[in-house]
Amino acid sequence: MTAIRVTREVNVPDPVRVARAQRSPDLGPRILFFTGGTALKETSQALVGYTHNSVHLVTPFDSGGSSAVLRRYFDMPAVGDLRNRLMALADRTLHGYPEIFELFAHRLPRTASPEQLQDELSALVGGSHPLITRVSDPMRKIIRHHLQLFEKSIGPDFDLRGASVGNLILTAGYLENRRHIDPIVYIYSKLVQVRGEVRLLINSNLQLRAVLEGGGHLVGQHLLTGKDTPPLTRAVSELSLVDPAKGNAPVRPLIRDKIRRAIQGADLICYPVGSFYSSVVANLLPRGVGQAVSQTPCPKVFIPNTFEDPESIGLSLAGQVRTLLRHLRADAPDSIAISDVLDFVLLDPSVNYPDTKNPQRELASLGIQIIKTPLTDTNTGVIDPHLLCQALISLA
Repeated sequence: MTAIRVTREVNVPDPVRVARAQRSPDLGPRILFFTGGTALKETSQALVGYTHNSVHLVTPFDSGGSSAVLRRYFDMPAVGDLRNRLMALADRTLHGYPEIFELFAHRLPRTASPEQLQDELSALVGGSHPLITRVSDPMRKIIRHHLQLFEKSIGPDFDLRGASVGNLILTAGYLENRRHIDPIVYIYSKLVQVRGEVRLLINSNLQLRAVLEGGGHLVGQHLLTGKDTPPLTRAVSELSLVDPAKGNAPVRPLIRDKIRRAIQGADLICYPVGSFYSSVVANLLPRGVGQAVSQTPCPKVFIPNTFEDPESIGLSLAGQVRTLLRHLRADAPDSIAISDVLDFVLLDPSVNYPDTKNPQRELASLGIQIIKTPLTDTNTGVIDPHLLCQALISLA
């Protein structure tokens, strides 16, 4: 099945579309992001001023720090990126939002003793902790309920060092709802009035496996990012999902119908800035993603990083585009056309993209249109959230 495409002249930025969105963000377009991590945090916060209908499909594969502790103990997907995006899209004008945000972002000390950590958790559960006392009812009762459930779910061997309180709350809701994440996400989305929709791409405890050029492989998202471990010295040649419960056997789970419907209801599909493999490509690995994208008659845009990404070692801009296309067409390489899954690459003319000399020439053979428009702060060189939002609104 090939989507019927409606073409129009592209004007980026489009002041008419931008002004219309700013006047009525509740009627704004459904911009869908395949995303993860924190690279899109500030853009998500800014996006609320343009549309309240964005959709964020978030990776559940974080395998470092306290997320790894939760995943191993409860055999569950990672919820940290989910928490971050919910808070980024929450209505910051809402009474009590700063207190809720501070609580969800709070981490237990990494250097405290087990006794001290248990005392702080007990204070949160009991309602005497300063971060809890500042939250008003009914939110306080709901939060304490989930923290109580979490405390009852762990034993004395659970490592609380560095634990995010927001992650503990979401974990308790996940367990309470028979290992379904959507109900607890719905509850907190309503309570903090999230201006958009956030979903985990899949609801399974899987890990990323990267095969490296020249041989060898890595299992675990945290080994790719160059944040908690030394950066990669060899390029990634293949990325896949593996199941720890099956001895890290390769798997390719099918996306749920609700994820397929979310993709097919988009007005614009965006492969955004962020860690190239662990945040963007990782979202394209499950079966059905590429098929759903190809059947959606809306524009699709890739926004490459404007900074050096440790995961993209050895990849030119054209290499990144070809990697995206390979994964997006994996469901049916012979029948999914390039034009079904990618229309535009959005570039800042002031940025020198790594290993790329002539983007137009390198991408011409693929039939993908390059759009050049200012995206970065001229002083810092980093993405300007409002410039990016206005570009996306113009394309939607």
